[in-house]
Amino acid sequence: MRTDDYLKRDRRCSLSGRNPAAPTGSPLFKSLIPTQPGTEPLAEAFRACRTHFVWAMVFSALVNLLYLTPTLYMMQVYDRVVPTGGITTLIAVSAVAVFALASLALLDWVRARLLLRAGLRLDRLLAGRVLGRVMDIQAKAPNTQALREFDNVRTAVSGSGALALFDAPWTPIYLAFCFLLHPLIGVLTIVGGLILFTLALLNERDSRQRLKRSIDASNAAYAAQEQVAGQAEVIRALGMRRASVAKQLTQRRAATAQQADAQLTGGKYTGAIKFVRMTLQSAALGLAAWLAVKGQISPGAIIASSVLLSRAVAPIELLVGAWPSLVQGRTSWRALIDLFASTAGNERPRTQLPDPAGRLKVETVTVRYPDTETAQLRGVAFALEPGQTLGVIGTSGSGKTTLAKVLAGALKPTLGVARLDGADYDAREGDDLARHIGYLPQNPSLFAGSIKDNIARFASALGVEAAEIDRGAVKAAQAAGAHEMILRLPHGYDTVLGPYGSGVSAGQAQRIALARALYGDPALLVLDEPNSNLDQEGESALMAAVIAATQRGAAVVIVAHRAGVLARVDRLLMLRDGVVQIEGPREDVLAKLREAQPEGASVR
Repeated sequence: MRTDDYLKRDRRCSLSGRNPAAPTGSPLFKSLIPTQPGTEPLAEAFRACRTHFVWAMVFSALVNLLYLTPTLYMMQVYDRVVPTGGITTLIAVSAVAVFALASLALLDWVRARLLLRAGLRLDRLLAGRVLGRVMDIQAKAPNTQALREFDNVRTAVSGSGALALFDAPWTPIYLAFCFLLHPLIGVLTIVGGLILFTLALLNERDSRQRLKRSIDASNAAYAAQEQVAGQAEVIRALGMRRASVAKQLTQRRAATAQQADAQLTGGKYTGAIKFVRMTLQSAALGLAAWLAVKGQISPGAIIASSVLLSRAVAPIELLVGAWPSLVQGRTSWRALIDLFASTAGNERPRTQLPDPAGRLKVETVTVRYPDTETAQLRGVAFALEPGQTLGVIGTSGSGKTTLAKVLAGALKPTLGVARLDGADYDAREGDDLARHIGYLPQNPSLFAGSIKDNIARFASALGVEAAEIDRGAVKAAQAAGAHEMILRLPHGYDTVLGPYGSGVSAGQAQRIALARALYGDPALLVLDEPNSNLDQEGESALMAAVIAATQRGAAVVIVAHRAGVLARVDRLLMLRDGVVQIEGPREDVLAKLREAQPEGASVR
């Protein structure tokens, strides 16, 4: 079955992955399934792949039994065919051996396919959720490596390390066959296995911290590279190109050094294990030959003893070679568990609420970013009715942008709540809440894609009809006063922007972002420095858009430094060091500010 055919069939499978043939109480599965609140998607996805793992274990059992074929074949040839010269017997046992080896190859291929399919199913069930949880992280610097962590898990599940784990339990079976040949061969196998196992434990002990440091250093280097790539224009303009390259090379050298240290440590033990294994094989041949001379075993058992010993210790060697990927997969799995546990409430079931009218109430909101000592907002409280406008003013660093993020639903308060029509923001699922809020951030933050897609918030990716998107995008652009400006672009609404919205000027990007904020006629508009890049025409269009939004009943919050955009607001709120200093009707606040200003100073 082709991979794409499998994926089509897999989409029809239930997420629970329940199957009567799958053992639900296996300690192996229980140890890997997380139980923390919020990690249910990880547990369900793992259970959905349980049948794949069980069948892979079954086929591994058959594969390992069939690995006895060369041993039995050699014993039959040396003990039956050679002494009697029985050609018919040789043909018969050769045919059986070929059939068994063909079955072995087929089953080995099937179990590899099963693990590959398990990786594909994990990707289908979890990749989107991992990306969604990354976007839900409430931090200034969210974890951008989560999808790479997930890929590490998928590689560990479907790679050679998993096959080595499935083969490892069969070592005692091969050991038993060694004892059946002769107790001394069994003892040699036990001694050799203990030596190899000790080397494997030493490898794990010595490489554990080295692998962790290597993984952390690589993740940090990749994250820094992504950040620099995203600010390439600023870096060139500031003459920081060579300095940035030098800094990146320093981080990369540190990561490479950590990787080399981990690989050299693992390579040392891999070489020692290979030496021990080859020495054991030769020792098994010598010991078996001595026993054959003494008449204690048959000549056919000489080569069979070497093959059995090799198969008995092979999983240990494979595990040592695959150990870095297994350790990385386990570390990444724990990182995913922490990610899902830290965003536990984001996918809980919610009652569908009616569309809000736009009554905004902020109740003693406090925000403190992780790893910071000072709160960015402290006890902020106010209310805004539908059709009203609120201007937020204050010096740089007073918390205006943080407040705008809270009001837009982009940032959850550390304490307190923001309510829309009486409902806590968290009462609505994130995307459902965003339908009712139009947000224009300080940086317009456009994305690669057409202008129409940017305005429509890429609704086409969710299957919304093209005609509906066209109507909504054009309506929003007209409301923002950006329609004529967009039509003057080379391909109008179909003009494709590059990464980070490159291809339009800062003023054009801000007007397009305003249209995006107005898309769908949201009940609340949050505009953070909406006129910072606008000329007079753009600022006039902005004011017209705000007035039109309030006339249809939307509540509007405007964060601004320039007084022009605040001339028509109903209320003003002044922040200082994250605390509300004054809040009330615009004229009353301005009067209080004038009274507080030294003589001759102006109030903006």
